[in-house]
This record gives sequence, structure tokens and C-alpha cells, in this order.
Amino acid sequence: MPLVTTTEMFKKAYEGGYAIGAFNVNNMEIVQAITEAAGELKSPVILQVSAGARKYANATYLRKLVEAAVIENPDIPIALHLDHGADFDICKSCVDGGFTSVMIDASKYPFQENIEITKKVVEYAHAHGVVVEAELGTLAGIEDEVVVESGHESYTRPEEVEEFVTRTGCDSLAIAIGTSHGAYKFTPEQCTRNELVPPPLRFDVLEEVSKRLPGFPIVLHGSSSVPREFVDKINAHGGKMPDAIGIPEEELRHAAQLSVCKINIDSDIRLAITASIR
Repeated sequence: MPLVTTTEMFKKAYEGGYAIGAFNVNNMEIVQAITEAAGELKSPVILQVSAGARKYANATYLRKLVEAAVIENPDIPIALHLDHGADFDICKSCVDGGFTSVMIDASKYPFQENIEITKKVVEYAHAHGVVVEAELGTLAGIEDEVVVESGHESYTRPEEVEEFVTRTGCDSLAIAIGTSHGAYKFTPEQCTRNELVPPPLRFDVLEEVSKRLPGFPIVLHGSSSVPREFVDKINAHGGKMPDAIGIPEEELRHAAQLSVCKINIDSDIRLAITASIR
């Protein structure tokens, strides 16, 4: 099976009430581990390339690693996705380079400018058979070169999503409902007393977006669960991550039962690798 777009993946996920895992990759070992696990589970998977990964390994090497994974795992659908494309030129380069999906993240710009930038990417990508993810609202935290300080994040405004999707023609939409990039998604003070249980996500925002965009695939970034077993192992072997708190898996399952078809797991693999090395 060749590389695929996310169109059919998301259609099945929406109808089935589940979400596809999307994982950032930057070397052979990570590509192997993710696709072999997906193969064992017979699960579709989205492999993502970030700005940092492009600088480290460059898009050509990463694309070839993913193509090798496709050969080794012929029975599962695999999409190659650009994560947080900063501008049209980066998205165009990845479309021309064989990616099957790109994200244009113009969420830092005013609404109208976000629409204009996104529409330009969509028109070029669609002309080349590539799908586009866009973003409304901003997440706090750090992921490679995407940095939004706490207090400067903004929830997605449901009243804007219909106009945005209609005018841009994007194929999926990343929204902000309280998730954040990195392993430190919440402070202990925000959590339930005596337990590192974070407050619930803004499901009211997600539910309203789902009503306004029936059948349309929604994406959650910054949604790693930050498993305690990895955090504890890291801390037990010299690490200092006492307050790393992620998104409870039951909240992610609830999101998938609404309209979330893609969940970006941004920290769990790094935690697992760090814990094992330590």
C-alpha cells in the first residue's frame, strides 16, 4: 500500500468514534517503533515531520524512511504529514516532496489573514492531491519551534469555524480546548488536591464546533497523556520532571467520540526513550 492521504482515515474514524494517532518522527528508530506497533495493532497511523526534524534529518531523508516503513508494513494505511508548517513556501516544498498531508499553522495571525494564508496553501495542495490541516486558536507550550507562553494561548471561537472552513476549503481543523504542547500541560495547583488529575478540557467548545461542522474532522494538538510510569522512571534515575502532567486518556477517548479524528501525541515517545536511556 503506498502512502495515503488522511481523507479515508478520517472518514472511518469519524464514523467509528475513534481518533488516529499522529506521531512526530526524526530518525529511523522512531519510525520503526511507531510503524511496527501500528502494524501489530493493525492500526492506521500518521507520521509527522516538524521544523526541528527537517533541520535535523531534512525532509528527503525522513520521507525515504517513511517510504521504507510503508514497504515493511504493507497492510496498514500510513500518511506522511507536515506538522505546523509556518508558511506557504514550507508547505509547498513538502507537497512537492511527496508528503500526502500538510498543516499550515497561521493561527498566530488575525482571522482574515489566517484565512488568506490557509486558502493559498489549500489551493496549491489540492491541485497536487494533498490534503490540508489548518488551525484556529492557539495552544500554550513548546514543540520544536512552536512556542506560545502561558497566558497567551486562546481557545477556538466556535462562531468562527464555519466561515473559516468554508472560505479556506481546508480538510481538517486543529482547535484549542485546553491541551498544550510539551510534558508540562498543567501546574499542580490546577489539579485535584493530592492527585495529579488535571481539570477537564473545554468540551463545551468542542461540542459546539462539532454541531457547527457536522461530519468534519477535528484535530487536537498537544494531547500526550504523559504516563506516570515514564515520569517516575526518569525522576528515579536523575531526571527532574516532578510536575509533568498530561491529558487523561479518558478525556481523549471522549473527544474522539465527538468529532476529533486525529490526536497529536507530542511527548510520550520522548518520555519513553528518555526513561529507557536513563
